[in-house]
Amino acid sequence: MAAVIADSWTELDLDAMGRCARAVGFDLDNTLARSKMPMHNDMAAALAELTNLTQVAVISGGRYELFVRQILTVEAFTDRAHFPNLHLMPTSGTRYYRYRDGAWHCEYEHDLSEEDRRAAMESLERHARELGVWEEHTWGERIEDRGSQITFSALGQQAPVDAKEAWDPDNAKKNALRVAVAADLPHLFVRSGGATSVDVSARGIDKGYAVRELAAMLGMDVGEMIFVGDRMDPDGNDYPAAQAGVMPVRVKGPEETLEVVRRLIGVMRGMAADGGVTPDSAA
Repeated sequence: MAAVIADSWTELDLDAMGRCARAVGFDLDNTLARSKMPMHNDMAAALAELTNLTQVAVISGGRYELFVRQILTVEAFTDRAHFPNLHLMPTSGTRYYRYRDGAWHCEYEHDLSEEDRRAAMESLERHARELGVWEEHTWGERIEDRGSQITFSALGQQAPVDAKEAWDPDNAKKNALRVAVAADLPHLFVRSGGATSVDVSARGIDKGYAVRELAAMLGMDVGEMIFVGDRMDPDGNDYPAAQAGVMPVRVKGPEETLEVVRRLIGVMRGMAADGGVTPDSAA
């Protein structure tokens, strides 16, 4: 697949992108919120407003329970959001949740077989020990079975954000583990995930798959979707979305994402004030 350049948000014409976008997708950890932490109120309020203007998707390697904790229990979001315009796609898009009849429902899921989940966990532990990244001190589970995805977190699922960000700043440790595990499991997809994680899922199901599925369900082209993420480098788990053909926006963290969201809100508000139709705002 051809290489894609995902530019920083400061190098993009966000006004032009906002005028032609019919949906905006986001990574979660270190994009909408810091790892495993709820969104700050200013981000929550801005994201809620965006859901009243267009279709919004959140696609992340985390479990649905994390979406609940980081998004759906933040009052600044839930008090203002238009849930029918919100699409939740946890475990890198291997599951899809939609709001209908007053509740969230799982519309699809692509779980790994028990044999594949067991093989992935064995390979991750064995190679992590061999490579010296099986850390002695951790905060919580190292290897988590998410059904549709097996996730290795070098410092544990509950590690402090600062420790996570300092552990592998150049991604060398995660990439070495990813390569070793991928050699064991050629029929599965192994990707570098968050700051300390490596994910294993069914081949062909990643954030690229997620944005293509979402575009088809919403009746739009993938190219009409913006996707914002902090891991848009070729080894990052947001990169498949860029390769799928979205308008990619690279950020370094939630502070930059908030600037992007506010810019898009301004563009879409302006379209409505001018008598234009805000993209799919009432879908």
